[in-house]
Amino acid sequence: MRKQIVCINWGTKYGAPYINRLYRMVCANTTPPFRFVAFTDTREGVDPGVECFDLPEMPGFMPERTIGQWPKSRLWAAELGDLKGAFLFVDLDVAITGSLDPFFEFGDENDVVLARNIAKPLHKLGQTSIYRMPVGALAPLQDMFAADPQGVADKYRFEQHFVTKNAPNGVKFWPGGWVRHFRIECIPTFPLNYFVEPRLPKGTRVVIFAGSLNPPDAILGQYNKANPHLPPWQHIKRAVKSPKKIKSLRQFMWPATWVRTIWEKAEQDQASSPKPS
Repeated sequence: MRKQIVCINWGTKYGAPYINRLYRMVCANTTPPFRFVAFTDTREGVDPGVECFDLPEMPGFMPERTIGQWPKSRLWAAELGDLKGAFLFVDLDVAITGSLDPFFEFGDENDVVLARNIAKPLHKLGQTSIYRMPVGALAPLQDMFAADPQGVADKYRFEQHFVTKNAPNGVKFWPGGWVRHFRIECIPTFPLNYFVEPRLPKGTRVVIFAGSLNPPDAILGQYNKANPHLPPWQHIKRAVKSPKKIKSLRQFMWPATWVRTIWEKAEQDQASSPKPS
């Protein structure tokens, strides 16, 4: 199976710095030859090793009243740039901590393979921060979505739930332990989070940052910018004043040193790993 890694960028939240950082993490963790492709609305400042294509057309319209990442539906098209066959999609805000090669060796190249949604383990839902599929495998879903974007979004909320439930030939999941959810699987449970720094579980290949907690927040030791990191007792004093005291008390973590190491190395690298081809 040819190694094709794809990312998507729209708007101003991420841009070239995130594309370049992901590219450098891929270079450091993938055996050549491979392609790294970005579907993006900006090419300014993007590393020349990245193959850039314009964003595919949005099917239908952008739904409102939903927090799902529905612009990802652009990648469900029957044709996608000049890509052929299977590709591995990776979100821009992940931390790659191990080899990506096994993601191209697992299962059949015609499979749609998702990460497990660990937030709802009993629901057997997928998570699309890192998934693999053949080009066009979800084209029927794009047609379904385009016919009623708001209705689909209201019913499923998240595009990954829609994919899990409606993929034409079903979905498979990556082996356990390959993909970890930072907030759920890396931060020690309360009250250990006040004493132990976030950990990287053994065997992890990719750490995803679903929700509002992203790698820059993990590096600073905060759940979001609205609640910056404070020493433990100051955090507790702030939490008891919050309307959601218990939740706020649980939302403490120390800065994640290993995330800083991976993130900053990717920023500093000049993609010195072998170039894709």
